[in-house]
Amino acid sequence: MPIDESQFKLAMSHFASGVTIVTTEHEGTPYGITVASFASLSLRPPLVVICIEKMAKSHDAIAASKKFGVSILEEKQADISGRFASKIDDKFTGVEVKKGRSGVPLIAGSLCMLECQLRDRFAGGDHSIFIGEVVEAYIGPGSPLVYYRSSYKHINA
Repeated sequence: MPIDESQFKLAMSHFASGVTIVTTEHEGTPYGITVASFASLSLRPPLVVICIEKMAKSHDAIAASKKFGVSILEEKQADISGRFASKIDDKFTGVEVKKGRSGVPLIAGSLCMLECQLRDRFAGGDHSIFIGEVVEAYIGPGSPLVYYRSSYKHINA
């Protein structure tokens, strides 16, 4: 029998992770969500993996648009992470955005911004596992925003 949900959440909170905002644009509407489930997958070709809850509005938009952006947040962007983790409808108000070449919105001032073309999608419980091929990378200065034990942390990099 698997462990209960609260015990699983507590256990996973002990894994420090960078904080990302995954974005897309579909039929003229921007979508975005804070995502901790992000990783590099392959060097040849350059692939990344993101995991998005199936109930999230961004989920279907990513599947339909077949493209997404990943903005790896800089340590001063905790407020933006909180905004995109919330249930508010217009997450982009007051957030500076840079449009990528493919049209995906990227969070300006991020430590790194990746533009991806959707390659594959797999079922993963209440989430989908999206694999994207990185077609552009923009790298900026700063230190990463880190999430550990249910709060934001700062490291000196």
